[in-house]
Amino acid sequence: MVSREQNRASLQEKFQLLRSATNSHAQSETSIIMDASKYIQNLKKKVERLKEDTAAEQSSSEPTDPTTPMVKVETLEKGFMIKVFLGENQPGMLVSVLEAFEDMGLDVLEARVSCTDSFSLHAMGVKVINKSSYKHICIH
Repeated sequence: MVSREQNRASLQEKFQLLRSATNSHAQSETSIIMDASKYIQNLKKKVERLKEDTAAEQSSSEPTDPTTPMVKVETLEKGFMIKVFLGENQPGMLVSVLEAFEDMGLDVLEARVSCTDSFSLHAMGVKVINKSSYKHICIH
């Protein structure tokens, strides 16, 4: 039979994992749960915005050759936003795009990718000034 102390330690460990996963700085269990709830709500909003952006992008795009990628680049205050859309997903497309970013000296800080039927990539990043500070790529 599991002791009460073991149950409490297990629960504390799970709260610490939740706190870490949601970037919460709260100390009390109630506050950690509240922060997690807010974190989940924000994630839901991001998903909805992404769905809306993708739907708007697909409906506004002119019918083109499905093998010709549509690329949009926007300059941000501290970096860039690149959107790549290809009507037909091709094997190795993600790797090719990421290699192209690397060849141009671009550091991708965050990227959202869909590779189901079509290929869609929204990436945010910065120009790499010093190769030794090259960061890892986070793909969501």
